[in-house]
Amino acid sequence: MARGRLRDALTSLNRLIGEERAVVDDQTSAPAPLQPIDLTDDAKVAEVLDIALRSGEVLLASGTSAMDTTAQVQFVAASYGLARCDVDVTYNAIRISAHRGPTMPPAATMRIVHYRSLDFTRLAAVDRLTRRLRTEAVSPDDAHDELTRITRAPHPYNRWTATLAWASMAASASVLLGGNLLVAVVSFLTTMVIDRVNRRLNAIGLPFFFQHVMGGLIAAAPASLLYTFSDQLGITIRPSLIIAAGVIVLLSGLSLVGSVQDAITGAPITAVARFFEVLMMTGGIIAGVAISLRIAGALGSTLPVLTTVPPPALAQIPVQVVAGAFTSLFFAVACYAERRALPIAGIGGAAGILVYALALSVSIGPVIASAIAATVVGSVGGILARRALTPPQVIAVAGITPLLPGLALYRGLYALLNNELLDGFSALLSAFGIGCALAAGVTLGEWIARTMRRPRILRRTGTLKRPTLSRRRSGQGRAL
Repeated sequence: MARGRLRDALTSLNRLIGEERAVVDDQTSAPAPLQPIDLTDDAKVAEVLDIALRSGEVLLASGTSAMDTTAQVQFVAASYGLARCDVDVTYNAIRISAHRGPTMPPAATMRIVHYRSLDFTRLAAVDRLTRRLRTEAVSPDDAHDELTRITRAPHPYNRWTATLAWASMAASASVLLGGNLLVAVVSFLTTMVIDRVNRRLNAIGLPFFFQHVMGGLIAAAPASLLYTFSDQLGITIRPSLIIAAGVIVLLSGLSLVGSVQDAITGAPITAVARFFEVLMMTGGIIAGVAISLRIAGALGSTLPVLTTVPPPALAQIPVQVVAGAFTSLFFAVACYAERRALPIAGIGGAAGILVYALALSVSIGPVIASAIAATVVGSVGGILARRALTPPQVIAVAGITPLLPGLALYRGLYALLNNELLDGFSALLSAFGIGCALAAGVTLGEWIARTMRRPRILRRTGTLKRPTLSRRRSGQGRAL
């Protein structure tokens, strides 16, 4: 009886965490190629290297760390017999050199990543294609055609769906910060304007820095206007929450997690480049908000003095957890995540906010609380992501979105504009510390998830490993 209950409990746990593993979680050093190529055929070798580089390009463009991108490129090449490859991944380039033996020259190529695109559906599709290379005899021609179809396919949702998702994310973030219905509605409309304006500016080729300046300017303008005429309109509004919600939306598209992951996992050059990009884009947001506030001040409008926000009361935690879940879910929709990943993204956001609020209640500080919450998001999200057959990065990035320090960033800027230098720099350093803590916590959580999840039973054949599934259903085995 006891053994039966234990077996049932283990079965339930296995169903929760799933059998599948993300490609970056389940690399083998030299997988036995199901579709090996002739290494003396230069054309076939070049085609395989192109497949490996293009799959890595999708990962790098989506903000994946350099080490995980390197592992993906090496795995794809090894799947066709190119087991000895040297891969160099930098901020916007991937270089690969494949060794073909002592009597043949190595084959080398490179690819420049010209775009940054948060399309999580494309990322998941490349992950599934890599699984097929491991489990099926996919020819290089078929893999090349499938990869071309993935990279050229349109987004799964139309542009207006993404715009509404960004706007809904801002509304949820404003509720998470303590805003009422009016603040949520204004945040919704403001973010909708930001998204549509920046899409127009991107279409004419304006650099992203100035797009973030424009986003920050638009985020602060309606808040200042409504607060100035609040008596005439008979409303009570907290403009700081509207601005902070807009800042969170603008910050969410930056590759903060990838930059810190690169620094931690041993890719300092890429880490410095990505981190400098994050700083520049954040500086653009700050500049836009500052310009808007200066214009409002010149017109006679002054915003209220910001005070430190106390930790949420226990009665407010359920509302914040729900708001955090919707913030992460809408972020996943805005980044074109697959439908199967949306509930997991919402669970990640809810778990992060719950742990963060409970950590603040014991007075450990926002930086440490953010690190603990991000670690939970990275570990739990990494496990649940496999159940949804989604790369863990999707859940991790969406899960920490509600924890981004939009309010702390605005508080520091406001203090600097009012000549409160000490308070301003303290708030900005706090925002910087929270951002680094979030990224570091996610990295640690993903490592914990990879360590906890045992790989499938592996059958050794010499020095090569071939994954097989030992579980039987209805008396029949299933080989992978």
